[in-house]
Amino acid sequence: MRLFTKVSLIAATVLTLSACNKEAEQPKPLVLDTDTAKQSYSLGVSAGRFIDTTIQEHEKLGLPLVSETIVRGIQDQLAGKAQLTEEEVQKVMMALEQTAREKQIEVAKAQAEQNVAAGKAFLETNAKKEGVKVTESGLQYEVVQAADGPKPAATDVVRVHYTGTLVDGTEFDSSKERGPAQFPLNQVIKGWTEGVQLMSVGSKFKFTIPSDLAYGERDMGTIPANSVLVFDVELLGIGEEAPAAEEAPAETK
Repeated sequence: MRLFTKVSLIAATVLTLSACNKEAEQPKPLVLDTDTAKQSYSLGVSAGRFIDTTIQEHEKLGLPLVSETIVRGIQDQLAGKAQLTEEEVQKVMMALEQTAREKQIEVAKAQAEQNVAAGKAFLETNAKKEGVKVTESGLQYEVVQAADGPKPAATDVVRVHYTGTLVDGTEFDSSKERGPAQFPLNQVIKGWTEGVQLMSVGSKFKFTIPSDLAYGERDMGTIPANSVLVFDVELLGIGEEAPAAEEAPAETK
C-alpha cells in the first residue's frame, strides 16, 4: 500500500473512532474476558501497528512524526476536543501526502542513479573474470556445467530451475523450493530470451544481465530500477510438461 494512502487511512480511522466515543474516560484495568473486549482491543492493536509502520516509513523519507502527538490527537478527537478544525486537518493531511509523494520520487530517483553506477562497476569487474563471456548485446554468461542436450529456440517453452540475485547478493526470487519454472522463452526479459538459447538441456549457466536487458528503469518492488541481475540457471527441458510449473521472470511491457 502506498505511503500517502496509509496517511489518508489514519485520518479516516481517527474520524471513524470519534463517532464511537465522544467523552474522555479515565483509564480502567484491562480485562479481555469477552469477544467484544478482545475485538475492541485487537482493533486498537491493529491501528497502533498500522500507525507505527507509517511513522517508520515517514522517518525513512525524512518526514518525522511524533507518536505522542498522534496519540494526543486521537484522544482529543475521541473526547470531542480536537484543536484543529476538520478543514485544517484535511489541509494538513493533503500537504503531507503531497510532500510524501515528492520525497518518494526523490528517493527512488537517487536510488536508481546509484544502481546505474553500481551496475556498471559490477559488469566491468565481472567481465574480467575467468570463464565469463560477453555477447554483443552486453549479456554476460559463464558455463557452470556443460551438457550435450538440445538447445531451445526463442519460440520454445522451457523448464528451468533458477535463482535470481541483485549485485549485492540479495536474493529476490528462486524456483528451488517452489519447483521448476516453465515459460515461453520469448515472453520473458531479453536477457533470459538470449541467454537460455545458449544453453543445452542439462547444463547450468550463470547469467549477469545488464539492466537494459532486464527491467530497465522500472521499479519492480524487490528489483529496484536500473538493477543488474544475476541468475543461476539450470535448463531441465524443452517443451511443456503437465502439471504447469511456476512462472519465470516475465517481460513487463
